[in-house]
Amino acid sequence: MAKALRFPVKVMLMVTAIALLWVLFIQWKMASLPDGKLPPKEVGIVLGAALWQTEPSPALQERLNRAVQLYESGTIKHIIVSGGYDHANAELTEAEGMRNYLVDKGVRQSDIYLENEATNTYENMLFSQKIMRSNGWTSSVIITHRYHAVRALDIARFLGYEDPAVSPMDSRVLMMAWHKGRETLALTKWQWDKVRMVFGQQTEI
Repeated sequence: MAKALRFPVKVMLMVTAIALLWVLFIQWKMASLPDGKLPPKEVGIVLGAALWQTEPSPALQERLNRAVQLYESGTIKHIIVSGGYDHANAELTEAEGMRNYLVDKGVRQSDIYLENEATNTYENMLFSQKIMRSNGWTSSVIITHRYHAVRALDIARFLGYEDPAVSPMDSRVLMMAWHKGRETLALTKWQWDKVRMVFGQQTEI
């Protein structure tokens, strides 16, 4: 009986070790993303998060404040705000709430482009890419939190963005342990979805 159990125990230990290495690799990727000075880009893409009624949540404000910094410094000339309705009874799309916040912060409304349909990160990047193409833009920086930026950047590269950059930030308002754990699962799922898409299979992103 002991010999019969050795093989499944070894397999279980191997799977556990691989899973642990994968989690550590993802955490390293998140931590090692550079957050330094960027070369000029045509557009910044702010990825949506929750609105509180019609106001951006504190976490979303962190992303928007970073966009304002990049805009005021001349690093980006335009801003795409990406996000659809947060829930069925929402008064505004995430993009509309973000636009209003940016205008209040002094960003010219003519420099803000709304992407009002996205309901997940893949759609954020896909639909924002369409806005870029319609305006003839090729250079971009993705603006989101550090835990989220690894997946967003990987999706952008998968979609064929031209040398996309990212401006990741840590959060002072989010429970980072929870969000990093959740994002580890989301990034793992994305790797599987990516393989299925490469082979032409339909998938729920």
